[in-house]
Amino acid sequence: MTSNFLDRSSIFGLVGAVVIVSGGLIATPPTGMTETGLTATAVFLATLLLWLIRAVPYVISSVTAVMLLYALGVSNSVQDAASGFSSSLVFFLLLLFLLGNTISEVNLDTRLADRLLGTKNSPTHALQSLTAALLSLAVFMPSAAARTVTLIPVVRRLRTSFDLSFSSDFSQTAFLILGQVNPLASIGLMTGGGMAVVTAGLIHSLVGPLTWVEWALYMVPPAVVLYLLGAVSVFALYPLSYPDIQKPMTKDTATGFNRDQQIVATVMSGTVLAWIIGSFLGIPTILPAAAAVLILALPKIRIIRADAVEDVSWNVLFLIGAMFSLLEALTNTGVVELLINQTLETIPLHALPTFASIGILLLVAVAIRTVFSTGSAALLVVVPFALRIGEQLGVNQLYLSFALLIVIGGTTFLPFNTTSALLAYEEGPLKQREVAKFGVVTLLLSLGVSTTAWLFYWPFVSSV
Repeated sequence: MTSNFLDRSSIFGLVGAVVIVSGGLIATPPTGMTETGLTATAVFLATLLLWLIRAVPYVISSVTAVMLLYALGVSNSVQDAASGFSSSLVFFLLLLFLLGNTISEVNLDTRLADRLLGTKNSPTHALQSLTAALLSLAVFMPSAAARTVTLIPVVRRLRTSFDLSFSSDFSQTAFLILGQVNPLASIGLMTGGGMAVVTAGLIHSLVGPLTWVEWALYMVPPAVVLYLLGAVSVFALYPLSYPDIQKPMTKDTATGFNRDQQIVATVMSGTVLAWIIGSFLGIPTILPAAAAVLILALPKIRIIRADAVEDVSWNVLFLIGAMFSLLEALTNTGVVELLINQTLETIPLHALPTFASIGILLLVAVAIRTVFSTGSAALLVVVPFALRIGEQLGVNQLYLSFALLIVIGGTTFLPFNTTSALLAYEEGPLKQREVAKFGVVTLLLSLGVSTTAWLFYWPFVSSV
């Protein structure tokens, strides 16, 4: 029954994709849109359908999308069509996959799992410890994707230790925390991840200078509150359906680290330290990760070997590369700017009370964000337009920038809206509807937190 359903879904997805692309080629473009823009939009929507239905593996649908951009004349060359694969995020994730798999291979994840459990060997305690660990790691490991990759092997280890199934409530809750709660912790610090870095750069160029300490004063409390509310919501909405299991765990009986564990632990500690120091010096986060992979692959070490590449999640890497290529095509053909301008023109913001206009502006930002694979890319498009409108409305530009960051950071309706959510979706038992359902929860929480901060907390910080 399930197999037949999946086959019908795949056929529907493939036929639907063909119909969408064909329609884009023969239809008349809407006012203000070029034929090339309509073709790019059709390819994007067809690819989105294939990703949602999973009619074919992500690698196949992603390569097909890139080839269609070239074959249908949206891009002038294959190199232009595949430009998204040159994104630093693709290479950064590749390096993180290699490091995460290495942690698992040398059984450091086993030690961390045992440490998370402590003396209370229960699934509930393990998830609570995991949640606390993620919030603490956000200070030392800025990237939410890096934290997700690092702790996925730990979740697998915990699940195995408790003799739980892949589709258990424990797995579902753990991967929701990793995929959708985890990123909420990254906006508290200016150097806390891509979204924060991008927003800080936009604030500096469009609003005014802001120091690292000032950012922390404004954003750490809202980020921590949002993270904790998200965690509480997961446990409330997806409670464990079985009583705590009290049973002895199979622990690593070694009294100390072996050679490989010592090397990997040292290298990873150095990498995290380099990320922290580099965030103040402007060193790209990809460089310490690249150095770590190189060190672990050196001839005298050989912890990362050639066969390690086989275990990389190529589906995720190809999807992200294709998404960036599609977004660049939509931007270059004027589709993104057209959609934003038409949306803002149809909404009479000036005729509404200020608070209503701000609310609508945030909801428009959410709608735009849903088509982007990363919050950073969405912020690059949304913030300049929102600040332009906000200036006309006379609202505080700094507060609006922070509110956009919080709301966009809390919006994940589709797995590929956020890298960490995509990783959790690929590795865990989550379904599309579960990601979307909890995405609505985090969106509502982010709207509530940003509203409260705007009305009460940020004015207090400004007055100090």
